[in-house]
Amino acid sequence: MKKHNRKPRLCLVSSSGGHFEQLLMLRPLSKNNEVFIVTEKTKYNHKDKKIDYYVTQVNRKEPLFIFKMAGILFKSLYIFIKEKPDVIISTGVLAAIPMMFIGHVFKKKVIYIESFAKINSPTMTGKLIYNKKIADQFYVQWESMLEFYPNAIYKGGIY
Repeated sequence: MKKHNRKPRLCLVSSSGGHFEQLLMLRPLSKNNEVFIVTEKTKYNHKDKKIDYYVTQVNRKEPLFIFKMAGILFKSLYIFIKEKPDVIISTGVLAAIPMMFIGHVFKKKVIYIESFAKINSPTMTGKLIYNKKIADQFYVQWESMLEFYPNAIYKGGIY
């Protein structure tokens, strides 16, 4: 019986804005992998052809935060079941947490890349993912960030 050799399936997930711009730096991974992208839907990106799936934009200070996060969790679970990723790669933040959590629960490889903008302090999402050991690999883009994440991997910036 002939074994089917499919390319690894990667989910690139992040919030919008700078986190999404960093995520796009990983597009060359699509040469050797099947890649799909998940990000927040905004008035600026809702017709972007690079984006495969949108989740609700969320801010932790808004009154409906918990309900929006629950909605993102269910949408992320739907995407996860439909796409069956082997690896989930994220540059953060809030909108990406449910997909990383789902990947961790289902024993998929989760890779987190702390924001390039963070040189002297960690993000809340980074601390959560690091401290709860959600990511199999945790990268920082500045050597100074190893102070906060001593077991992280430093390879420089993705730019």
